[in-house]
Amino acid sequence: MKLYLWSCVCVALFVSCSSKEEQGLLRLYKNNVNYHKYLQKTEKTELKDSNSSMAIVTATYIYTPILNRNDNRDEVFIVGVLFENSDTSKILFNKNATSVDENEYTLTLEGKNATKVTHLNKNDSRLKNISFITTWGEYYEVAYPHSGKIFTLVFENSKYGKQTLPFSKVSKFVYTKKGFK
Repeated sequence: MKLYLWSCVCVALFVSCSSKEEQGLLRLYKNNVNYHKYLQKTEKTELKDSNSSMAIVTATYIYTPILNRNDNRDEVFIVGVLFENSDTSKILFNKNATSVDENEYTLTLEGKNATKVTHLNKNDSRLKNISFITTWGEYYEVAYPHSGKIFTLVFENSKYGKQTLPFSKVSKFVYTKKGFK
């Protein structure tokens, strides 16, 4: 009988503690739904020289699905850039402007130039729910022409090479076969 009562008390303790933890986690998640949604649509890459990072880019795809099948809205990203040599380095959102200068970096959407670039202040409301915001980075809202369901941002420099950031309008696992093997 004592064993039965002791077991019931232990089970009650575990159940009550876990439900409080669960409720706290759900409340925290509900308060930060947009942050987590944007975190899923964020990619990061860097260009390196040997073992040191010369430039780091984070891009968050800002996309809200709509029911219209003829959706031709621009592809909009919040792009964060951090350069090793921030005094002389700059990012260009126009592939045609690429030169052989090692301090110029380009960011294009599969070879397409940006249609609109807006520099964002550190306290801009558009950065509120975006992850990886630092005080030393530069942030931009960048729009590219409409693209297909899956697409790639290309970050490159004449000296340090090229890196890609893959994005899709739905979850990326939909387009991979790895999970089905």
